[in-house]
This record gives sequence, C-alpha cells and structure tokens, in this order.
Amino acid sequence: METSPALTADDRRHLRRCVDLAAEAVDAGDEPFGSVLVDAEGAERFADRNRVKDGDRTRHPEFEIARWAAAHMTLEERAAATVFTSGEHCPMCAAAHAWVGLGRIVYASSTVQLRAWHDELGLAPGPVAPLPIPQVAPGVDVAGPDPDLAGEIRALHARAVRR
Repeated sequence: METSPALTADDRRHLRRCVDLAAEAVDAGDEPFGSVLVDAEGAERFADRNRVKDGDRTRHPEFEIARWAAAHMTLEERAAATVFTSGEHCPMCAAAHAWVGLGRIVYASSTVQLRAWHDELGLAPGPVAPLPIPQVAPGVDVAGPDPDLAGEIRALHARAVRR
C-alpha cells in the first residue's frame, strides 16, 4: 500500500480540476491525464490535458507545464509553485519538472496504480520504464495518491481503452 503526506482541501480542489481535464482529454479521444500549475499564492497559472493522440507522445500536460513555466516564471516562482496532476509524472515529465526547477508535485493516482490498471485492462507496457518520481527526480517533494479520486482516474483509463 502506498502512503503519502496528507492532502489538504486545497490540494484536493486542484486535483479535482486535474481529473476534469483528464475527462476532457478522454472526451477528445486522448489519454486521461490533466494537470495544473499553481503559484505560491494559490492561483492557477497554466492548465493542460494530454494531447498525444496525433502521434507526438511527448505532449503530456506535465511536460507542457515545465515548458510554459520555464518561459513565463522566474526560477524563484517556479520553485515555489506546485504541479497538480491526475497521474504521477512519467520519467520524461519528472525530469523536465526537475530541470526547470518546479516545486512540489501532487498527484491523484500513482505509477504503481497505473501499471496495475494497465495490466487489468490488457495494455502492453509502454516504451519507457514506469518509474516513480523520486527515482527520477529525488529532490522533488511529492504527495499522492488521493484515494478519493484514484477510482475516477481508473474509470477514465477503462473508458479510454473501450473506445
């Protein structure tokens, strides 16, 4: 069983937005991932959803957040910001997050959960090892998964596979 620091009401509010973005992604024919970047004052600065359906498998929302933050925020602002996401960052996104100096990551569902769901749904493993964030970016503060939202995320993955 995974354990994580306690999530706050604000954390859960931002995670709810991520789940809604993940549902929007599925509705658009994409994979169920959504993420938001929140600054130190609690304001949403950038949000996106997965956009890989057209063949560019790097179009993860967490990667887009890293790119946006590098272009629009100071290093200090990035370090004080939090990335909320429906699913724990993949290694590519965790590396991008660390390289641009973003702060905390809070996720609704974990890499361990995603691997189990993919096995249950009969999906083949992806081309990149499914590593947890701390194995890729050990200096990044992480929190998750959220047991109240993980079931919704699993249902979105199942819905995406059924289409």
